[in-house]
Amino acid sequence: MGELTVASGYILAYRFFEAAYEIDLSKAEQLWAEQQRPASSRARLTATPPKAVAFGVSPLDLALDPVTLELDGRERLAAVSVRLYDFGVISIALRISADGLSWPGFADRANAVDRQVGPARNSDIWNQLLARVKRDLNLALTREEESVLEEDYLVAVVNAFSEPVTATALQQRVDLVALLSGERRPLSEAARHDLLRQRFSYYTDDLVALTWDRAFIYEPRGDSDVLGVLEVANAQLLEMRYYDALLDAELPRMYDLVEATRRTLSLFAARRFAKLARQLYTLVAEVTELTEKVDNALQVTEDVYLARVYAAALDLFRVHAVSAGVDRKLAIIRDTYAALYDEASGSRSELLEIAILVLILLEVVLPLFHH
Repeated sequence: MGELTVASGYILAYRFFEAAYEIDLSKAEQLWAEQQRPASSRARLTATPPKAVAFGVSPLDLALDPVTLELDGRERLAAVSVRLYDFGVISIALRISADGLSWPGFADRANAVDRQVGPARNSDIWNQLLARVKRDLNLALTREEESVLEEDYLVAVVNAFSEPVTATALQQRVDLVALLSGERRPLSEAARHDLLRQRFSYYTDDLVALTWDRAFIYEPRGDSDVLGVLEVANAQLLEMRYYDALLDAELPRMYDLVEATRRTLSLFAARRFAKLARQLYTLVAEVTELTEKVDNALQVTEDVYLARVYAAALDLFRVHAVSAGVDRKLAIIRDTYAALYDEASGSRSELLEIAILVLILLEVVLPLFHH
């Protein structure tokens, strides 16, 4: 039995950016068409019936001109695709061909891409591509962000080997750990087991293996909806991280404002309480609206296999944990808003009581002056 060769495959390097509060996808489509760029399209899952899995709001797919990457001393062309999500995230993907490589060569190609444009390398190419998209679609971005938060992901995809192979046989004949870990040295048995914990197959001849920062997909039927699912999960993680950081910064400021307002001894204290309460309510409403969009970015109803892959990705990326943190901080702000509203109401009541007492006093005192 000879060594397997990747007859058809490629490496996908993703980078996700928090670009705006919201993106008007219809406006973005219009702007793109006006610039006579390659046709845009609304993303959809091609291998799954819409009633089984669907995007909440279909993202917008764009294609940019290819770029050249230097991989281990050789220049290679990378196709560039962009996906815009209505909740403000922009995903950029570089696709590098990996046809005709041995399995070790395929793993080396993935590692070379990671070294060149991965998180360990401060590559300018991502920022240049992002700047180009934001410049061309600026009018579609609501409250453009310059966030430093980013996410990255690497996916190695094989559509055909040099011979037909089942998922079981594939795992016996190639070392998935070397590809998924990026490590050259052998890993311990415990590390290998943990790395290969999330593996899925629907047919006997397909395979998906997920880790925190990499994935391997073997799909002989061509396009895989797993790619779309993984991309959505990464976009959701970035958006939740953004709002978690936003609320982390907002809570200390909120405490300072509340304390300053409570120290205010004036007739306008009630008004200040009410104003601060309105600010907090606006923040809660905005964050809640956007996080609901994020939560509903992908709706899985009937496709059990994709639902399992999606759930595993959300678990690996800790999306639910970050989302729970956002919910806890929102609850704190809601409680503070309620307390401020009560204090504002109490201050108004005190003012009314004082006013009534003054009027009573005037009624008693004024007749004495007349006498």
